[in-house]
Amino acid sequence: MLVLGIDTSCDDTAAGVVLDGRDVRSNVIWSQHELHAAFRGVVPEIASRAHAERVGVVVRQALTEASVGLLDLDAVAVTTRPGLVGSLLVGVAFAKALALGRGLPLLAVHHIEAHAIAARADHPDLEYPFVALVASGGHTALYACRGPREIVRLGQTHDDAAGECFDKVAVLLDLPQPGGPAVSKLAATGRPDAVAFPRFRAEDGAAAFSFSGLKTSVLYYLKGPGGRRDAPDRADLPVSRADVAASFEAAAVDALVGPSLAAAAREGVADLVVGGGVAANRVLRRVLVERAPAGLRVRFPRAALCADNGAMIAMRGAELFARGETSPLDVDVDPYAVD
Repeated sequence: MLVLGIDTSCDDTAAGVVLDGRDVRSNVIWSQHELHAAFRGVVPEIASRAHAERVGVVVRQALTEASVGLLDLDAVAVTTRPGLVGSLLVGVAFAKALALGRGLPLLAVHHIEAHAIAARADHPDLEYPFVALVASGGHTALYACRGPREIVRLGQTHDDAAGECFDKVAVLLDLPQPGGPAVSKLAATGRPDAVAFPRFRAEDGAAAFSFSGLKTSVLYYLKGPGGRRDAPDRADLPVSRADVAASFEAAAVDALVGPSLAAAAREGVADLVVGGGVAANRVLRRVLVERAPAGLRVRFPRAALCADNGAMIAMRGAELFARGETSPLDVDVDPYAVD
């Protein structure tokens, strides 16, 4: 079974081809980072226009790299929710036209559910049930993945997503976007215990996260109490910017690790899966593995499957298609969907 997956949920135009639900034959991602760099954030109008210009090229490249043609495909999967509405519409319109023109089944995919199962491409023995932490620029949540049609949200961030917090701290440290890799690169040369930044913990032990307080603590540490983001760093900063980055990263990782391990223990699963852009963070990977109790396996996808990508959309679509599910050609986008 060959499924083409298309993702235009935010600022990456992506397409991938997957064989039999797990065998990634191609995974092409065209990044828009340079288009948005001057704005230090994604501009929705620019993103949707860029998707419209590139989606056809990216799909053709994905088919070429997989050594298949349109006539070889069994289905087309596409992200319909959540995401930027204009960006979603571009990918969905293209997928609908392709499905209609070639008489292929269409599969509407939930972007976060695709992140939750992306690690299955690299772990052939990974089966349901498992707990998934999805941490990215737009989402940070924990899911109990009990079956293909039973992916239940256990809890989420109360405010900023983890990746969003990394991006905002990158701005404070005058680092380029995307902020996550830039902060981590600087943090690698700093001391993670240099600054005691706060770690959020839900009072009732719930599967919840919060990163706004951590972001504000970094702001006030760099600028002084009540400081503005565009103000110069205070003159008496006692540690280096690398130390600030490393201490922030350690605090952000701690805030992700605790609730994730607790959720896995409550669900009684043998596998904790991590997906989303933040899953590529080396410190998070190391700390989760180090702190995982005996009997709990921590599973990560390869780096190319952590970012938004078409292969994970194809994987999720193939999973639904194998159950006999398809979507109508008038399926709509839902930019605000979480569950």
